[in-house]
Amino acid sequence: MGEEKNTKPQQKNQQPQDENQLLKIRREKLAELQENGKDPFVITKYDVTHHSQEVKDQFDTLEGKNVSLAGRMMSKRVMGKASFCNIQDLKGNIQSYVARDSIGEEEYKAFKKLDIGDVIGLEGQVFKTKTGEISIHASKITLLSKSLQILPEKFHGLTNTDLRYRQRYVDLIMNPEVKDTFIKRSKIISAIRTYLAGEGFMEVETPMLVANAGGAAARPFETHFNALNEDLKLRISLELYLKRLIVGGLERVYEIGRVFRNEGLDTRHNPEFTLMELYQAYTDYHGMMDLTENLYRYVAQEVLGTTKIVYNGIEMDLGKPFERITMVDAVKKYSGVDFNEIHTLKEARAAAKEHHVEYEERHKKGDILNLFFEEFAEEHLIQPTFVMDHPIEISPLTKKKPENPEYVERFEFFMNGWEMANAYSELNDPIDQRERFKAQEALLAQGDEEANTTDEDFMNALEIGMPPTGGIGFGIDRMVMLLTDSAAIRDVLLFPTMKSMGAAKNEANNAAQSAPAKSVATFTATSDMAEKIDFSNVEVEPLFQDMVDFDTFSKSDFRAVKVKECEAVPKSKKLLKFVLNDGSGEDRVILSGIHDYYEPEELVGKTLLAITNLPPRKMMGIDSCGMIISATHLVEGREGLNVLILDDKIPAGAKLY
Repeated sequence: MGEEKNTKPQQKNQQPQDENQLLKIRREKLAELQENGKDPFVITKYDVTHHSQEVKDQFDTLEGKNVSLAGRMMSKRVMGKASFCNIQDLKGNIQSYVARDSIGEEEYKAFKKLDIGDVIGLEGQVFKTKTGEISIHASKITLLSKSLQILPEKFHGLTNTDLRYRQRYVDLIMNPEVKDTFIKRSKIISAIRTYLAGEGFMEVETPMLVANAGGAAARPFETHFNALNEDLKLRISLELYLKRLIVGGLERVYEIGRVFRNEGLDTRHNPEFTLMELYQAYTDYHGMMDLTENLYRYVAQEVLGTTKIVYNGIEMDLGKPFERITMVDAVKKYSGVDFNEIHTLKEARAAAKEHHVEYEERHKKGDILNLFFEEFAEEHLIQPTFVMDHPIEISPLTKKKPENPEYVERFEFFMNGWEMANAYSELNDPIDQRERFKAQEALLAQGDEEANTTDEDFMNALEIGMPPTGGIGFGIDRMVMLLTDSAAIRDVLLFPTMKSMGAAKNEANNAAQSAPAKSVATFTATSDMAEKIDFSNVEVEPLFQDMVDFDTFSKSDFRAVKVKECEAVPKSKKLLKFVLNDGSGEDRVILSGIHDYYEPEELVGKTLLAITNLPPRKMMGIDSCGMIISATHLVEGREGLNVLILDDKIPAGAKLY
C-alpha cells in the first residue's frame, strides 16, 4: 500500500468508486499499523514545546534549536529520499523537511504512507530554506491519529455553506478565517467579562428550565420534567431572575448565557442564541447608555486594536460619542410624521394608512409609532445610535417617564440598522407591574403567543422592594457579527441550528407532534431514497369548470427564478421575503406566506417558479413584485403546501410554457 498520489481528474461516474477505494486504503493502512504494534490510537499524550506561529515569530532565537510541534498534515510532497509536508495547528501552519537520512529508513517508509489529514507529532531543528521559508528539519515523526476520511480539495476548501455549518470541524480545518472568527468571539466575551469586573459587576448563573418563561415577547420551547411530572419551558430571557438578585442586595449583576426562542431562522436569528443581561442598582437608562458606549469601545480596542470597525464595506466609528435620539424624533426625521401631533388611536391609524404602514386591529397608538420606526427609521441607523423613550404599549417591564406617562425610560442601541441592545430604567412599582402583566395576559387571550403571564414569585420579590435599577440586554452574537465582519449569525455560532438531514423522518415527527391529522402526505420532486406516499387521505381543490382562452393565459409570465436570499419578515409569522435572480440582471423581491411550511435556509440556492408580471403589492410595508408558485392540498382538513422546486439546470429567467 503506497501513499495517495495526485491523479488526473476522473470521469464523474467514477468518482464515488474512487473515493470508496481511497477510504478502504486508509482503513487498510490503519489495520497494518495495528498489526505491527503501531496503533496511533493507543497514544495518550504528546509533549508540544511550540506552535507554528511562535516558531516563525521567534525564529532569530530558535534557529538551529530543536522544537516539538503537533498538528494536522495538510499537504505532502514526496521526492525520493527527501520530502516536504505542511503541518497546521491552532496558530497557523509551518513547513517540515523530512529526509530519509535524518529520520531513518523505516520511519521514512512509514512517513510516505501517511495521508493528508493525519494528526502527527513533529520533532526537529528550526531552519530556513534556500527560498527563505522558515521550516522544521524533522528528526522524528509520530503518527498521533489516523484520518479515515478525506478532507475537501485543498485549493478551494469547504465552500458548501450548508455543509460548512453541519460539519464545522471540517470548516475550521479548511478555512483559516473561520477559525479566526471563533478565536475573536472568545476574546470578545473575555473582554466583556474583564470590563464588567473592573466596573464591579458580579457574574451569576440562573435557571434555564422555568415554569414561567417571561421577560421578553417570544414564543418559548416547552418540555416535560418526568421526575416532577411537570411541564416546563426553556427561558426566553434572563431578566426576572437577575432582578430577584437585585432585590436580594447584589447591586451589580450580569449573566452571559443561552436563551431559547421558538421562532424562525434567518441571517440574524437562531432559536438558541447568546444573550447578556446586566442590572445595576441606583442608576437609570442614562447610566446604561454610558456603560454600553464605554463597553463597546473597550471591547473593540482590546480585540481589534481599533475603535473603527468595517462591516460589509461600511465603516462605523465607536470612538466618537454615540448619537442619542428619541423614537418620536427618529420617526419625524425619517418619515416626516410627528407623533407629538398625533393624540388618538384614530389619528395614528389614519397616518398609518396614508403612509402605507400595515397594522393589526389590536395595535394601539404606541404600537403604530413603533411600526413607523421599524418601517422608516431603522435602516438609517448605521452609526452607533441610542433610540430612547419608547411607547408604553411595547415596553411592559419599564418605568414610565414622569413628565409623559405615555412613554417609558427605555432605549435600543442600533448599529448597521440592527438592534444591538435593549435597556430600561426598570419598573420597580409592584402595583404598576401587576397591571401590566394583566394587560399582557389579555393579549395572550386574544391569540398573541408572545405575550407574558404573571410571575407570582417575581411579583413577591418586587413587593419586598427593588431599588431604582438600570438594566440592559446585549445580543452577543450580533456584536460578534459586527466585530468580525460576518454576514450571518450562523457564521458566529460554532454549531447553529439546522434542519435534520433525514427530511422525511423530520416531517413525520413534526406532523405527529403538532397536527390533529393522523398522517401527512409529503411531496418532493427528488429524493435520496424511494419513498412510498399514501395519497388516499389527500383532498385537492376541484378543477375549474370555466375555460380560459389561450391569449389570456399567455399574458401570465411564468419564469424560473433562483433564490439569492431568503429571510423571515419581521413581525410576521407567515411571510418569507425572497430576493430572486429572474434573469433580468436586477434583483426581484417577492413575499410569500409559506413560513409555516419552510424555513428560509431550506430555500436559498433553489430554483423556483414565479409569476413576474403581477403589479407590485405592498405587504408589511414591502413591495412584493410577483408570486411564488406552490401546490396546495388538504389532509383530513389540514392544509399542506409544497413550493414547486425546479431542476437547478434550468437557468434564471427561463420562460415556462
